Amino acid sequence: MGLLLTAAEGANGTMSIVSMILVYGAVLAVFYFLFMRPQKKEQKQKAQVLASLAVGDSVRTTGGFIGTVIDINDDMVIVEFGNNKNCRIPMVKDAIVEVEKPEDAVATTDASDSKKK
Repeated sequence: MGLLLTAAEGANGTMSIVSMILVYGAVLAVFYFLFMRPQKKEQKQKAQVLASLAVGDSVRTTGGFIGTVIDINDDMVIVEFGNNKNCRIPMVKDAIVEVEKPEDAVATTDASDSKKK
């Protein structure tokens, strides 16, 4: 009788370990799909935007400044701010949050003009 009880306890112990591993695996999978995957997707999208950056694009920086790109180096960008065009600041590409192409601005203005008519 004693052998049967110890064998049953051993089988119960392995079942609890397997179920514990499955629960931890499920928690890790949920964590990956809720937090890590969207962040990687956002980083990939930002890298594509910065790769398509060109001279003449309008950009918004992390500080909230809006300017026009004048020159692009490897990891540095020279941005011109203000109406008098005397303020030119070199900055790191990572400081750029949003890029608007000149074609986008023209398309937006054309669409709003056609709605007015």
